[in-house]
Amino acid sequence: MKKYVLVGTGWRGTFSYAEPLVKEYADCAELAAVCDINGKRARFVSEHLSEGKIPVYTDFDQMLKDHKPDVVIVTTKDCAHEQYIVKALEFGCDVISEKPMTTTDEMCARILETEKRTGHKVTVTFNLRFMNFYVRLKELMMSGLVGDVLSVHFEWLLDTSHGADYFRRWHSIRANSGSLLIHKSTHHFDLANWLLDDEPVKVNAFGTRRFYGHIREERGERCLTCPHKKTCEFYIDIDKEERGMWTKIYKECEDEDGYIRDRCLFSDVIDIEDSVSVSVKYAKGAVMSYSLTAHSPYECMKIVINGVNGRLEADTAFNKETIKFYNRDGECVNFDRSHVKMRAGGHGGADPALRDNLFRGFASDPLHQMADTRAGAMSIGIGIAANKSMAEDRAVYLSEFLGDFYPEMEKPQK
Repeated sequence: MKKYVLVGTGWRGTFSYAEPLVKEYADCAELAAVCDINGKRARFVSEHLSEGKIPVYTDFDQMLKDHKPDVVIVTTKDCAHEQYIVKALEFGCDVISEKPMTTTDEMCARILETEKRTGHKVTVTFNLRFMNFYVRLKELMMSGLVGDVLSVHFEWLLDTSHGADYFRRWHSIRANSGSLLIHKSTHHFDLANWLLDDEPVKVNAFGTRRFYGHIREERGERCLTCPHKKTCEFYIDIDKEERGMWTKIYKECEDEDGYIRDRCLFSDVIDIEDSVSVSVKYAKGAVMSYSLTAHSPYECMKIVINGVNGRLEADTAFNKETIKFYNRDGECVNFDRSHVKMRAGGHGGADPALRDNLFRGFASDPLHQMADTRAGAMSIGIGIAANKSMAEDRAVYLSEFLGDFYPEMEKPQK
């Protein structure tokens, strides 16, 4: 029986970790306490899960001293991950961190140094590694179907429901999230790294923001009080979202920290890109072109992996998962996905599978689905390098900020 504490009682922390720990894993795990800088939100979570029996803290250090947990689960704003991870490691705990591991090269370095110094472990949760569709792609890649990888074309489309929601929240402020290249694309970069079994070396990137942010005058501070709510196509009623739970977790807790969950998509505080294009060179020689669109008419992932044996194409357009392989003889093999029974639970059943591995353990990990700090660093490393590339108008090597920890990484040519 391991003892866990959780810091960050927003939606992800509450419903992907705290609630399952209490309701599904009580035989092997104890949620000893929860912590949040917003005490009202943390108290609501305790009431919701245990009629107030789970202790609530706003002081993280005090929670550690009082409960001496085995593992700390970090589900705060991205920019706060590092401070809690480092404190937990130094206190003698292992850590489970939501992706992204952190948002800047300096913070990443502190995590890597502290983990090495203390000997305690950080696990970064990449739920895409547990989705049936991507598990099948990984199995095909490991089978040698494609052979040595030559190039990758990777496109991720967020529609104007899912994509827009990042621009209502704290994610739309770069200081909080590091941009979508860190917060969202870390999923995608890790997926590419995992499928290729390779690590990124060099990045060049471009990005724009032309759909969200201060592009229209018909706007307000938030949907709730906006004078244009009857005509705005992006209006949401916060009291009706997620069966009223947004009201409990966010709206009724605003007076403690001022966080507004339904902020206007056209606010002038938004400073991240809504369209990005990234080129990546990998250590084994493959190159990848990646694009993220946060304002697509439809939601979809499309990936093409070109190898010496042929071309693997996969996409999720219009809720239909397809995988095709074209060999060098001009033949097309379709890998039928209709027979796959999806597990119930978040992210297409990936969250429950991930939690089972986290809280019940696993006998083996043949697909390397559990991710450590190196995987965490390599995924955010592409995003960090892309941000630097855009800011400095140049190609950026990951060894510029990760080379001290991974000296074998390729360095810039002199």
